Amino acid sequence: MVRWRERHYWLAGAALALPFGATPLSRGAESRLASAANVLGRVVGDHRALAAVRDGDTVRVDRA
Repeated sequence: MVRWRERHYWLAGAALALPFGATPLSRGAESRLASAANVLGRVVGDHRALAAVRDGDTVRVDRA
């Protein structure tokens, strides 16, 4: 299980994982990634804004 505001580097996908809600592997309202990931940081502000991001969108990640 991962926390919604956390951001991860997803090892299997060589990508950033930005969970913010239920996933296909979730139980209830939790977020659960399909495989291991390293925690990189967390979202500052309203993490629900990620709901507007679509496949192919550019997302900027800044160091706080």
